[in-house]
Amino acid sequence: MLPTLALPLKRALGALALLAASAALHAQALPLGVRLGMTAGELQAAALPGLERVPRPQRLAGGLAGSWRAAPMTVAGLSFEPVFYFAEGTLRRMEWVADADARPDLGAAAFADLVAWGRSAFGPELGSNDPGSAYAAWVQADTDIYAQRTSDPRHASVRLVYKVRQVRDASEL
Repeated sequence: MLPTLALPLKRALGALALLAASAALHAQALPLGVRLGMTAGELQAAALPGLERVPRPQRLAGGLAGSWRAAPMTVAGLSFEPVFYFAEGTLRRMEWVADADARPDLGAAAFADLVAWGRSAFGPELGSNDPGSAYAAWVQADTDIYAQRTSDPRHASVRLVYKVRQVRDASEL
């Protein structure tokens, strides 16, 4: 009887392993069919809704420029605008940012939804909660992903960021 149960059990375990592997591959993909490292031309070819060049790109450290944006998406009642940051000709960072000033919860529900999504896609987060801000971060291969909520008396916002992971050794610090 044991040999007859062993074969179905092996098949079930094999199917479960395939399902887990496909879920892991799906979790690594950037939303909107975009991948870090692509060129601006490849981003345009992705045919994202509302994709347009930013007239005055926001500049960040490391030569990053927020050169492109796409149509907003809604999460928990907040409208998030995606912005694509390029450096040295390749996509290095993608951000979705939402203004949460008008929300009674100052974006808490949207942040909670993003954290729940991150947990299901990437596993447990490294997080922090301070007065006026909350942060949850994940690492997936060569990508850092984080959700952030700020809520001070002047401004409240929620953001989701994908960026190329930069690892430095101690001699560079």
